[in-house]
Amino acid sequence: MTAADLIEALDLPATSRVERRVPKKLLLENGAPTAADKRYINNGIEELFWVAALKPTTIGVPEYRDAEREYLEIAVLRLTLRAGAKVARLVELVHRAVPYPLLLLTEQAGQVVFSAAHKRWAQNEADKTVLDGEVVAAEWENGSEAAHLADFREALALERQPHGNLHVLYQGWVDTLIAFKAARLTGAFNPTADPEQATARQEALRECARLDAEMARLRAAAGKEKQMARQMELNMELKRMEQAHAAARAKL
Repeated sequence: MTAADLIEALDLPATSRVERRVPKKLLLENGAPTAADKRYINNGIEELFWVAALKPTTIGVPEYRDAEREYLEIAVLRLTLRAGAKVARLVELVHRAVPYPLLLLTEQAGQVVFSAAHKRWAQNEADKTVLDGEVVAAEWENGSEAAHLADFREALALERQPHGNLHVLYQGWVDTLIAFKAARLTGAFNPTADPEQATARQEALRECARLDAEMARLRAAAGKEKQMARQMELNMELKRMEQAHAAARAKL
C-alpha cells in the first residue's frame, strides 16, 4: 500500500484539494532548529506536497478552540525522502514546522510511514504552536500485503471518523493509527471504542516498545556473557520481561 493508496482511502472531497508543492525554504525557516536539521532537510527531502486542507468550508466539520489549542484546519501532506534520509527526524521536523495538525504520508525507498501529532500553543511564544505529545507513526513496506492493512485502509475514510469538530476528527485518525499499530502485535484490528481506551492502548504500545528494547539488550548481553551464573541471571530477567510484555500486549 502506497502513500497514494492511503490518500485515496481518506476519501476526501474535491473541495478540500490543494495539490501544491511546499518549498523547502518554509521548512528551513520554521522547522530546522539546528544546523544538522537544516542538512537533513536540504539533503534528505525530495519533495513535500500539500495534498488537501480540511476546513469547515471544505469538509463541513466545525473548527475547535480552547485555552490550549486552535484547530482551524487539518493539513494532509505527502513527503518523499531520498535514500539514506533520517526518516524519523524529518517526519518530526515537518510536524513541528507546520502550524496545523497534519496527516503526513511519507515514502522512502519502498517504506511508507503514516503519522499524526496533536498541536498546542507554545507556553512562552505568542502565536507559536508546538507538538502536544509524541508523533504517532505506523510504517510498512510499500506494496506489502501485511495483515490488517486492508482493514486499516477501510477505517481511514473521512466519513468513518467523528465529525463533532476538527479536534475530535483528528483524534479519530490518531486512534485509527494506534489501532493499526496494536493490530501488528495482537493479530486483530479493532477500532478504539472511546478516548479512555485509546489512551490506555497508546500507553500499552509505549510499554511494549520499551520492553522490546530491553529484551533485545538482555539477549545481546546473554549472548556475550561467559559466566554461567550470570547467563542464568540474564535469562531469568529476560523471562520476567517477556511476561511483562505479554501483560502489556493483553491491554491492547
